[in-house]
Amino acid sequence: MTTVNVTTNQNTVTVTQDGSSTVVENPVTTTVTATTAGPQGPPGLSLTVNTAAKVDKSVVYYDSSTDQFRADATITQTTLTDGGNF
Repeated sequence: MTTVNVTTNQNTVTVTQDGSSTVVENPVTTTVTATTAGPQGPPGLSLTVNTAAKVDKSVVYYDSSTDQFRADATITQTTLTDGGNF
């Protein structure tokens, strides 16, 4: 693991890696930013879409009788725009 120690009163930077140290006198960089990965949020939604019968311009919909999201010939752009039931 690499550690960086910044001593502002002497204007030196000490870099320590694997037990070996290097001192940089009068370093050019005066700002050091250290970041670590923060806590991870909950997993996202797992969504599976049944596309076994997909056709051109299928629209994804939920079919409660099969408890699935589906994309097939039942609902397409054409069925929505040409006589679709709104």
